[in-house]
Amino acid sequence: MPRANPVQQKILEQLRHDVLREMQTLHVVEIGGAALLENVNLGVLRSNATQRHGATRWQRQLDGSLELQVVDLHPDLLVDNWRPYAAFVLFHEFLHVLGHMAHDATFRRLERLWPDRDAAQQGKAFTHARRLARAQWHWFCSTCKQHYPRQRRGSGRYLCKSCKTVLDDVPAKDIQ
Repeated sequence: MPRANPVQQKILEQLRHDVLREMQTLHVVEIGGAALLENVNLGVLRSNATQRHGATRWQRQLDGSLELQVVDLHPDLLVDNWRPYAAFVLFHEFLHVLGHMAHDATFRRLERLWPDRDAAQQGKAFTHARRLARAQWHWFCSTCKQHYPRQRRGSGRYLCKSCKTVLDDVPAKDIQ
């Protein structure tokens, strides 16, 4: 797994501080939980990840219990324009650290407590930005002009979601 460089680590620590302070304000974390969150290792995901924005990693012990290893965030979140979304992703991962493993109704209720609703809704935009950055090809519809960034050619096997026209492969470098 990649390690955070010193600049990334500094940003992660500032995010930890900000998110933990907000969690305490929201009364989502108690004193024991705050100590756990203050000490959890923070790291970065591989930069080629497009779908995963954060991850809480556990290791199963011999007795069957889980031991927390690290909370990773996507390295591209650690820039100014994605910082509000990065804080939300870290909040989401911290809820996992506190024992809310499943994305059940309780988890979603806690997640909705995050005060920056705009930041909480940026997941699709971040995924789209990552796909655009990694795209080698765009599957292009000659009828409705829709295009879909992809890493591989479609070779005529796929249809447009909107109008069912066979999609053409266009190199990403040719898309403006």
